[in-house]
Amino acid sequence: MKKEYNFDKGTKNPYTKQLKKQITINLSEEVLDYFKDLSIKTSIPYQTLINYFLLDCVKNKKTIEFVWLDTENK
Repeated sequence: MKKEYNFDKGTKNPYTKQLKKQITINLSEEVLDYFKDLSIKTSIPYQTLINYFLLDCVKNKKTIEFVWLDTENK
């Protein structure tokens, strides 16, 4: 093994933009069960499936419409 290496001609990692960031998120058991079952059927880790699903939402600019119930006027 060399004492020093010269990286002057090195190239940047082309995959750095694809790196993932670790976070903590609270999900319902129903959501987790769904993706864990899907994980077994597809042999893809459930966290990867959740990421694919959310990435699809981002790429297709999917949104959700919320309808809040007016509980004060009941």
